[in-house]
Amino acid sequence: MDIRFHEAGVAFEGRAAVEPLSLVLTESRIGIIGLNGSGKTTFARMINGLTKPTSGHVTVNGLDTIKDGPAVLKDVGFIFQNPQNQIILPIIRDDIAFGLKNKGLNTSAIDAAVDATLLRFDIKHLAKRRAHELSGGELQLSALAALAITSPKILIMDEPTNQLDLKNRALVERTMAALEEDLIVITHDLPLLESFDRVLLFHGNRLHADASPTDAIRLYRELALT
Repeated sequence: MDIRFHEAGVAFEGRAAVEPLSLVLTESRIGIIGLNGSGKTTFARMINGLTKPTSGHVTVNGLDTIKDGPAVLKDVGFIFQNPQNQIILPIIRDDIAFGLKNKGLNTSAIDAAVDATLLRFDIKHLAKRRAHELSGGELQLSALAALAITSPKILIMDEPTNQLDLKNRALVERTMAALEEDLIVITHDLPLLESFDRVLLFHGNRLHADASPTDAIRLYRELALT
């Protein structure tokens, strides 16, 4: 992973959503924390070009998020806070296959890829289920599988354990730990980040701290509780 912010920021109607910043991200596990409205989700959306910088520029593995937008979207998958919103087709197997439909693969190749992905995420039992029948953890894994089958190099997850019970949280956490892809996680679930390589703390729409999980979480607690 090689993500570079070059004095990149975002402003909407003259108000800064993310103050311009310069940094380089190369670690395989990066967390993003901060109070609601602090700019952390906007920052994450700048990485795959869902939000364009209004100043400076962002590159991902050498690709500019504006000039090379489609290529960046292929490299960086994004799972939203409510994964059900990005599950397009009602049957989980069909939804996982959907990302391969425009790649020119024949039916047997698509079926083999879907089978391998279901096996990888241990959700073969969900293949014929409908999205509205799934638990929160099952929805997260299904959305993750639908992204992973398209072979992104980087995955961004927005609040992956939000409102999950203990069983589903553990399920998602185990799956995240086993991912081969580089991972960026936006979360209020601070223990989730304890084993991460690096944590970015946003406050007041700017990058407040860039540190180890222990130090970033300590600073966040100080900001949030004082």
